[in-house]
Amino acid sequence: MTTPGGHGSPWFRADNMTAARGATEPPLYVPADDETVALRVTSGPDPRPAPQPPLQPSTGGRAERRRAAKGRGGRRGAHRPAGAPPAPSRPLSRVEARRAARARKERAAVVASRVVGELFITLGVVMLLFVTYQMWWTNIRAHQQANGAANQIQDAWEKGRRVGAFEPGEGFAIMYIPKLDVEVPIAEGIDKHKVLDRGMVGHYGEGPLKTAMPADKQGNFAVAGHRNTHGEPFRYINRLQPGDPIVVETQDAFYTYEMTSVLPQTPPSNVRVIQPVPEGSGFTGPGRYITLTTCTPEFTSTYRLIVWGKMVDERPRSKGKPDALVG
Repeated sequence: MTTPGGHGSPWFRADNMTAARGATEPPLYVPADDETVALRVTSGPDPRPAPQPPLQPSTGGRAERRRAAKGRGGRRGAHRPAGAPPAPSRPLSRVEARRAARARKERAAVVASRVVGELFITLGVVMLLFVTYQMWWTNIRAHQQANGAANQIQDAWEKGRRVGAFEPGEGFAIMYIPKLDVEVPIAEGIDKHKVLDRGMVGHYGEGPLKTAMPADKQGNFAVAGHRNTHGEPFRYINRLQPGDPIVVETQDAFYTYEMTSVLPQTPPSNVRVIQPVPEGSGFTGPGRYITLTTCTPEFTSTYRLIVWGKMVDERPRSKGKPDALVG
């Protein structure tokens, strides 16, 4: 049995090596495990790996910091885990606040312009529908009503029904203007809704504007009609020339007039144009005259267009139509 301090003991070898290195070198630290100490002394350096120093923060360039940031989760707010509270918002800078206010104003302007645009589109559609109604549908409806009135007049004539005085709105004659291809019933009165808007021509036969009838031996048979819309029977009377025939058919006779003159424009208040001897017509004395009145310029009611004529023929219906209608 080997005793401590003997030649075969590890303690003996360690002491000898210490003595050989010199007295000034401190002795080795000897742990409790004798075998480990013996291995270190006899075999040289400690075979265990040296401990690694702790990781230090990256001090590389911008690219390296970006890569490190990506490794920690990317840019701010990216790949936020589900259910995680949102990152606290920082106060806006003055420039950012101005930009945000400007963006809000721009959005409000866009909404306002959109609303205004829709209003204009709606207004345009309404106006288009109104124009379509005025220019197209009123004519169709007025022609239907005028044709119905003409049929009623002719049926009454066939049945021999004679009337002493015509009621306002009641049809009693038919007017023909061959050059303009016009055939339109004539009703008593110039009421807009009862007569003119129904596509008929109205006779000035009431109150201070009362004028003569075709059968009267002298006087001025004055009538009014629409120039535009509602059948527009007098739309082209400005195209009539002196000598063009205008025929009025009643229950008893055909009365043929020849156009003599025209007044292109006069105020609506000028009622002298329908007097027994119309002012401005060129007629100098009593006679059997006809006056056609309508609005002018077209699509307005600012002034009146006047056309005059004088009777040149009276023919009983029993003798057939006059030459002006036969041709």
